[in-house]
Amino acid sequence: MAIEIIPEWMGELEEEDLAFIRRFLLASGSLKEVARQYGVTYPTVRLRLDRLIQKIQISEHTAAEPYIALIKRLTVNDKMDVDTAKLLIHEYKKLHKEESV
Repeated sequence: MAIEIIPEWMGELEEEDLAFIRRFLLASGSLKEVARQYGVTYPTVRLRLDRLIQKIQISEHTAAEPYIALIKRLTVNDKMDVDTAKLLIHEYKKLHKEESV
């Protein structure tokens, strides 16, 4: 049975992310095995998995707060530092709180 509808979060992932998920599943969830296959250390694979988890979580919140989701995506993809992201999100929330009062 083929998947007829691809979940939105999956459609937003890059091919490299999907390849990682495939390897992870075929390795029965063993990060040590995935690290061996990629020729990297366990902490490197763990970091990649953590970032992938963050990407999926961010995509789930995109509809509610697209601006905040964009900031988080940029941060996860190392396009923006964490401190700048926090500042932008804080100011955005502060602005929207003032507008709703």
